[in-house]
Amino acid sequence: MLITNPVVVSVTVMIILCLFNLNIVLSLLLAALTAGLTAGFAGGIPTDMSFMAMFMKTLSGTMSTLIGGMGGNSETALSYFLLGTFAVAIGKTGLADIACRTIAWVFQGHRLPLVIVIAGISCLSQNLVPIHIAFIPILIPPLLSLFNEMKVDRRQVACALTFGLKAPYVSLPLGFGLIFYNIISREMTNNGIPIEAGNFAALKEGGFAAYRAAGTVASHTWILGVGMVVGLFLSVFVAYNRPRNYADVPIANIDKQVGGGFTLAHLMTFVAVLVAFYLQLKTDSLAIGILSGILLMIITGALKWRDIDGSFRGGIEIMGLIAFVMLIAAGYGQVLRETKSVDHLVNAVVGMVGGSKIWGAFLMLIVGLLVTMGIGTSFGTIPVVAAIYCPLAIELGFSAGATACLIAAAAALGDAGSPASDTTLGPTAGLNADGQHSHIWDTCVPTFTFYNIPLFIAGMVGAMIF
Repeated sequence: MLITNPVVVSVTVMIILCLFNLNIVLSLLLAALTAGLTAGFAGGIPTDMSFMAMFMKTLSGTMSTLIGGMGGNSETALSYFLLGTFAVAIGKTGLADIACRTIAWVFQGHRLPLVIVIAGISCLSQNLVPIHIAFIPILIPPLLSLFNEMKVDRRQVACALTFGLKAPYVSLPLGFGLIFYNIISREMTNNGIPIEAGNFAALKEGGFAAYRAAGTVASHTWILGVGMVVGLFLSVFVAYNRPRNYADVPIANIDKQVGGGFTLAHLMTFVAVLVAFYLQLKTDSLAIGILSGILLMIITGALKWRDIDGSFRGGIEIMGLIAFVMLIAAGYGQVLRETKSVDHLVNAVVGMVGGSKIWGAFLMLIVGLLVTMGIGTSFGTIPVVAAIYCPLAIELGFSAGATACLIAAAAALGDAGSPASDTTLGPTAGLNADGQHSHIWDTCVPTFTFYNIPLFIAGMVGAMIF
């Protein structure tokens, strides 16, 4: 039966545990063990083995499989850790404080342009300066007094930040997008649909038409970026583009370096950022690029020797949990594959949709929404949904490009509105520094409404046209 399928049971357990605010890592571990135990007992208990012996054997085997599969996201986990370290190192140079003061001076009295620039900065945090959410607690709290003075609706800022945190990586093979596409490519290949991640080489050689015809993950996910742009317009320019009053509350623990100009250390930090970006493109490895940037900051003295250990500790604090979630998620995906229950689930779903690609795509995206809402990370969702989607896509006759688009959309769905997602936790961490921004109602509900619906529609369209 569909409801007793180990994949369905384990994903349901994971979602319920996450909705009850259990730690994400613990929820993933328990869900993976549930999948193994459910599959292990599906055939009954052998006559020569007691229940407890069967339980312990299945539990041990499942944990071994999970640990063995964790290496699938090792590069991603390392990249996240190094990104956190790079962000802390940049913060220690005072470059972020200069940016805050410059923004306040340039955009005084211009609310909408300020919000658009914040969205642009957020976009750059995914590729040019690939530090993801790490810039938010550095840049946003010092700007809250300016937001209050200009009566900026913080829901508008939350939507702008979320756009920048998601749109680049679902539509461009740069920075986090490169990681995202590499994970999709690897997991699709592991599940029987080989496809390359892709880059901008085809675009440089033959233009957009050649880029679209390249047959890579990157050439089939640009439509998701179009959906995100629609969500940005509706949220920032329409829904929340009205004045909103906030109290002028003092913010504690803001590390501001008042005064001072642009120094040699700032210049070397900026050069390190450019080097990290260049080497990322040349090597197709974000980890190599970021490590080179950190080493350059150390060599040039932009990052003081005494601050190295603190930067790495800060990197673990900022990105350590996310990196570990990536490892556990890869192991979880391996457990789902090893249970051999995916085939049964695929057959059941094919029977439900009757071979219809439209209903198949709809159901796949609904599953992706629920799973991502539970896990809270689009990157960590990919191994889970790919193990389910790829066999189903083969049965329904989806092309590799359409499958890549569906997996990318399903992984991104829910991430923008999940209370446990770094995409929502990051904006809230900055905007609620003075206690006047609700995580659920001012971040999760707006971003869920204005990004998940366009992403869902774009994913459906992409599945039909590719």
